[in-house]
Amino acid sequence: MRKPINRIMTAASVGLPVDEELKIRKRRILPYDSDEKLLESHGKRISIVTGIHGDELEGQYVCYELSRRIEEHPEFLDGIVDIYPAMNPFGIESITRGIPAFDLDMNRIFPGSNNGDMNEYIAAEIIKDIEGTNLCLDIHASNIFLTEVPQIRINMLHKDRLLPIAMKSNVDFIWVHGASTVLESTLAYSLNSRGVDTLVVEMGVGMRITEEYGDQLTDGIFSLMHELGIWKDDVPACRRPTVSNDEDGNDVYYLNAPFSGIFLKNKKYGSIVKKGDIIGKIVDPLSGKLLCEIAAPGNGWLFTIREYPVVEEGSLMGRILKHTEVSQ
Repeated sequence: MRKPINRIMTAASVGLPVDEELKIRKRRILPYDSDEKLLESHGKRISIVTGIHGDELEGQYVCYELSRRIEEHPEFLDGIVDIYPAMNPFGIESITRGIPAFDLDMNRIFPGSNNGDMNEYIAAEIIKDIEGTNLCLDIHASNIFLTEVPQIRINMLHKDRLLPIAMKSNVDFIWVHGASTVLESTLAYSLNSRGVDTLVVEMGVGMRITEEYGDQLTDGIFSLMHELGIWKDDVPACRRPTVSNDEDGNDVYYLNAPFSGIFLKNKKYGSIVKKGDIIGKIVDPLSGKLLCEIAAPGNGWLFTIREYPVVEEGSLMGRILKHTEVSQ
């Protein structure tokens, strides 16, 4: 069996002190007998992006698993797959959310500028390299404090275009935000504004890899590739996600800590809860006292739960979608 064409390419680079160079690399996978320019002109290109935040590692497994499955059955590939596993390589290497030494969130500097500083230049070059793709998935994890069920977040400005695509991505939840919450400096906003359909995936927990979620999303990527005509084999049926059109921000209960202490959870993420159910409790290890119990304010679906037990007053401990019926 012939293998697909694999190329490690530089998407963006900039010189560093002491004759070093920062390189943002990607892997391009092509059918073994393909015409690359013809595939691009016929709209057969998907881009998988992850590692913008250095403490979000769930996408690393997805990049590996996607490559492994393509290599296993290269005869079904009929398009271009671009995989960007480390948009913030220094952050990943140092286990730092932002760009080390700059105290800068990389997802707050897009679309960047070729006339800006080093980081703005890299951001602009990344945008240039991804432009022209037919679909981009920007994969994130939660932070080290929270676990999220696999979900796609869409801003209201691009809902009509992105929601039908997201429905075929095999996630559990699609959260449509109001336009007022959109951050225009993100990669996804910059690409969507340029006509590149871009889905933001959030799943799992920071600094960890949840293989179950990675496998689920990889199935979804193959489903999307099948829709684009990039993957010619049959794909598993996708789960039907729950959709929240949270335009006014009133579709979700936010559970915030009323006291500082240690949070002990009673419910697992993904649980259906009823009003009054105890989600967890906050205790004081010094006095041995129960400070409070955290009760569900209404019926719904617990799609976010706190994993890191130390909480300060006001810390987010969970989110509950107010709908009582959730797609399974």
